[in-house]
Amino acid sequence: MEILNLIGRHQELFESDISKHQKQLLEAVRNSSFLVLGGAGSIGQAVTKEIFKRKPQKLHVVDISENNLVELVRDIRSSFGYIDGDFKTFALDIGSLEYEAFIQADGHYDYVLNLSALKHVRSEKDPFTLMRMIDVNVFNTDKTLQQSIAKGTKKYFCVSTDKAANPVNMMGASKRIMEMFLMRRSQDITISTARFANVAFSDGSLLHGFNQRIAKRQPIVAPNDIKRYFVIPQEAGELCLMSCIFGENRDIFFPKLSEDLHLISFADIAIKYLEMRGYKAYQCKDEDEARSLVETLPEQGQWPCLFTKSDTTGEKDFEEFYTEDETLDMKRFEKLGIIKNELNIEKDKLSHFESQINLMWQNKQWNKSEIVKLFNQMIPNFGHQETGKYLDGKM
Repeated sequence: MEILNLIGRHQELFESDISKHQKQLLEAVRNSSFLVLGGAGSIGQAVTKEIFKRKPQKLHVVDISENNLVELVRDIRSSFGYIDGDFKTFALDIGSLEYEAFIQADGHYDYVLNLSALKHVRSEKDPFTLMRMIDVNVFNTDKTLQQSIAKGTKKYFCVSTDKAANPVNMMGASKRIMEMFLMRRSQDITISTARFANVAFSDGSLLHGFNQRIAKRQPIVAPNDIKRYFVIPQEAGELCLMSCIFGENRDIFFPKLSEDLHLISFADIAIKYLEMRGYKAYQCKDEDEARSLVETLPEQGQWPCLFTKSDTTGEKDFEEFYTEDETLDMKRFEKLGIIKNELNIEKDKLSHFESQINLMWQNKQWNKSEIVKLFNQMIPNFGHQETGKYLDGKM
């Protein structure tokens, strides 16, 4: 409830839809086997817990982070205990030979949920991290899709992002391209996905950083001109599970924009966050003042903050979950909207993208401008916003 209050809400968003369809969810999960990829990240953990508590026959979780997998198991054991089904975790890189051997050894799952992603806008700051983002978000997704098809998987779910709708940054554009690759494979397997808002206090997020700054006795910094929609981790897990179980082929689920999902600025959340911890936000004029005052202000019941305008690459002024040319179903669920996609495979674009990226890999040489040009060829209305400034250049 504390997180809900911070983001300006008092009720869980999908409570009515989950309650209405709980019996169907329980039956579907209890009679099925699941593989969750990227299951130790914030959204992955939330999805894994939603599945676990409904007692699946088999639940395997794969993630590259060994430590996060350990915490996931501890969290599940402490919250839900045990199930009769087969629950195991595997510290594997989806792109590795070991993962391929893992799939070959078994690989039989009713549902495969892919939550692995490079999700930060800042990942485009250098061409090497940018290329890894393309590999993880696009090519690893296509690889696991092909493996799922070969193993007879019933349903493949992959998480997208609100930033894929009219993207202005490379992360959002990579997810939009991923959706195009999903479309190609939808001829051979049922696929659904989800676009949703920022997950409050997810690993690496600005709000998660607030906890770190307090623990490390450091100033809190936040933009005051950007407003975002937020969901809590449990809601992220519920959205993914609903799309996975109930989504029809090529459906994209998203939270309905309404009075229940409030836009709120990061600065406003920071002020409320500090109030809940017994501090009043003290707005500093620059980084030097903020760093110096953190030594004395907390004892006076105040915390140094720096609220500034956003001027970094890839920041979108507003958020949207769908574009004006996408077909929507707003009636099936109370708080969930669905983008309905007809089969539309852009074979030439996909082949061109694959060949150009493969050429860059073979030469072990590429630059950001080449990749931006390639993205523009894939997404004609891609409005990439390059300012030359990145979040790593700020406190």
